[in-house]
Amino acid sequence: MSDKKYFAEGSSSFSNVRQRTTPSRYESQKRRDWTTFGHYLKSQRPPVPLSQCYCSHVLNYLRYLDQFGKTKVHHQGCIFYGQSEPSPAPCICPLRQAWGSLDSLIGRLRAAYEENGGSHEANPFASGEIRVYLREIRQFQANARGLPYKKKKKKTINQSEGSEEPSSTVRTSQFNSFS
Repeated sequence: MSDKKYFAEGSSSFSNVRQRTTPSRYESQKRRDWTTFGHYLKSQRPPVPLSQCYCSHVLNYLRYLDQFGKTKVHHQGCIFYGQSEPSPAPCICPLRQAWGSLDSLIGRLRAAYEENGGSHEANPFASGEIRVYLREIRQFQANARGLPYKKKKKKTINQSEGSEEPSSTVRTSQFNSFS
């Protein structure tokens, strides 16, 4: 075997090993979030074992994280409530975790729970109560900023023509058929 071929093969296998040992940014964040949540459960009085973790613990954790948020969320009584531009003057409204950050966090924790031996059916991060909580946070923050949340329209492919049309057109026709 020539030295060049050996060197080339050796370097490619080294880079493959390195890629397998260096976790992606997502994997690193997921591991960090999982560890932090574990520390949170251990700090509870009395400590909560992971096997006894329920969605109420997850909701309390999300509320706990609010104190470390960086997003100003105005209350209805604030003069800046409903204004889309940042407030020109300070107000006493609290900083909170942004909805998108919480949504991403729950996604990573849901995956980490199952990767660490939890069953899909018993996953406290996938409960309906968590989804409702996140939906309420999204709506509240959107109202506070004066920017209502709008779902992105999904596009479907019309197979006969190959063109794209918004799914809202499809939904409208489906609703008309039920009338």
